[in-house]
Amino acid sequence: MTRIKSPIHHMASPSDIQYFVETAQTLNFSRAADRLGIAQPSLTQAMQRLELALGESVFDRHKRGVTLTPAGKHLLSNAKVLLQTWESVRASSQTTMKEIKGRFTIGCHPSVALYALGQCMPKLLENPHLEIHLVHDLSRKITEQVINSSVDIGIVVNPIRHPDLIISKIYDDEVTFWATSQVLSKLQDKSNNTIIFDPNIIQSAVLLKKAAQAKIVVNRTIESSNLEVVASLTASGCGIGILPTRVAKLAHKPLVKLKSAPIYKDEVCLISRIESKKVASIQYICKTIKGA
Repeated sequence: MTRIKSPIHHMASPSDIQYFVETAQTLNFSRAADRLGIAQPSLTQAMQRLELALGESVFDRHKRGVTLTPAGKHLLSNAKVLLQTWESVRASSQTTMKEIKGRFTIGCHPSVALYALGQCMPKLLENPHLEIHLVHDLSRKITEQVINSSVDIGIVVNPIRHPDLIISKIYDDEVTFWATSQVLSKLQDKSNNTIIFDPNIIQSAVLLKKAAQAKIVVNRTIESSNLEVVASLTASGCGIGILPTRVAKLAHKPLVKLKSAPIYKDEVCLISRIESKKVASIQYICKTIKGA
């Protein structure tokens, strides 16, 4: 048995225990992460926090998976009771939150924030007792943060389905190829086609593979982790940008969608944990966002 020193700041959360139960049942980190709807590194970090909090290893790692240590078996026998107790206390506390007040976190991709938050934040700020904290990341990471309760509400693109989430579509969007009219007029000159895109979003990778369908010969690429930078460079005539329609419309110069270009359909959705139905403030925030 390996004893692990447990610094005070390493505190396990109820989500960490939930992740442990799933991993203990599957005895496979990759399979457990898939079933939980989180990335495997996030699951690994959760188990590390749990082991540091306990001061003991809960899993023995092997090439084909994991097995429970004696400490892991003991934790598993008590984990479900711990989770049930926590949910009971949490639900009881939340049902008393009938007033619209408190501090809540909204998470979304920075690009989504630019065209979504400006419409709803003025209304939310009319309530002096409501404090809004914003966090920005990739949609898949925001979804994970809502699942593990570190973010209250997410505005995300194409969220995974998860039993702990309430998911409601706000609107549709699409990602495709955009350029200025000047760049489009020179598109037949296939010797100098530059594609500008964000490599961190799945849509870019899918559309790049389909570029040949639009008769787009890719001679070189420019990568940026910021869609607004992609839009700005595209509007400046640097090349053809892979952009969501709503981001393309915010560019400082008009952009034109390439005809017959492949399109990736997006659903922008509002997500929150299922127990948020009992929290008046979260319901008010969600209703305000939808209304905007």
